[in-house]
Amino acid sequence: MIHLSKDQKSALKILLQWHKSKKKTIYTTLGGYAGTGKTTLLSIFRKKLNKKIKVAFCTFTGKASLVLSEKLNEYNSTQKKDFIGTIHSLIYSPIINDKKEIVGWEKKIKINYDLIIIDEASMVNEEIWADLCSYKIPIIAVGDHGQLPPIHGSFNLMESPDILLEKIHRQAQQNPIIDLSIKAREIGSIQYQKYSVNIAKLSKSDTDTKEKLDEIFSSFDRDTLVLCGLNYTRVKLNRYIRSLLGFFQPTPQVGDRVICLRNNHIENIYNGTLGTIESIESDNEDWYYAEISIDNTSRIYSGLIYKKQFDQYSPQNFTTDRRLTLKGDLFDFGYAITVHKAQGSQARRVVLFEERFSKMTNEMWRRWLYTAVTRAQEELFIIGK
Repeated sequence: MIHLSKDQKSALKILLQWHKSKKKTIYTTLGGYAGTGKTTLLSIFRKKLNKKIKVAFCTFTGKASLVLSEKLNEYNSTQKKDFIGTIHSLIYSPIINDKKEIVGWEKKIKINYDLIIIDEASMVNEEIWADLCSYKIPIIAVGDHGQLPPIHGSFNLMESPDILLEKIHRQAQQNPIIDLSIKAREIGSIQYQKYSVNIAKLSKSDTDTKEKLDEIFSSFDRDTLVLCGLNYTRVKLNRYIRSLLGFFQPTPQVGDRVICLRNNHIENIYNGTLGTIESIESDNEDWYYAEISIDNTSRIYSGLIYKKQFDQYSPQNFTTDRRLTLKGDLFDFGYAITVHKAQGSQARRVVLFEERFSKMTNEMWRRWLYTAVTRAQEELFIIGK
């Protein structure tokens, strides 16, 4: 039997009242810190609804939808006609040419659901939010209001949630990662020490730290995230990790981990999408033709990727030649990424290099550190100065 906390019970009551009301707003927002049981609450909420109601559970990224699906199935809370997947697959349809190739995407005229529930809603941008709202279907947007806001623009769906979950569950409190996330969020500081076998804050100047990092980097896999704050550090780390893995050429190779740096709705890839190069060859002076397996999907991206983007400190914006933007996509090495790029992702093992921007406020620093720490599922190594 699932025992709900006091604030979970209160939130559940509010959600049910909102859903039953004939005068309800088109959407409501539920914010909760890591460990407050947002998904547990959603599972119970779904069970309380009429079984005939069709609910679409969706997330911004494929990995997040897999995690959500596992949790909902654990509580056996969904119905056969419910949807669990990405927002993109829910509201967009592929445009297919005579060769049965996907050449674009278009918004579906209608989706047949009674309620939309968005998890990790802090990732949703203004354009996609407008498309979701256009169906006039009630929406519950759920997210962690302690995380960083979206990078671009002023739109922030989870800035001031209508309903709040702030009580950390007793079971979660026993997790050192949750405990460190609370310290990050409340005081913006984590002490140097070993918290468990695979959770610690280490000093960069300690010789044992270098040995530990070399051990982790040498066994790098797709369930590892290396996070930092500065692009300068990101480039240096990518170079170093690649060298430990045997990639001695500066150009991208088969097996290299890469990250997408710009949304492409036609190809269904987004800023922050991670993948592994399956094949790559030079197309011309400026472009590679590559096939990239996208993490947490069965899809293989195939297309042109810009040569000069790799090993760079910032994305190429093509201001001098707009025509280039139509030709291909932007990828860079994806072994180390910034915390901003890691929003919406999690990994079993996370290595975090603490780096604070000179103009960063204390509030923004706490959000940065909290967002970084909560990317880790089992192992976390924080590297301080």
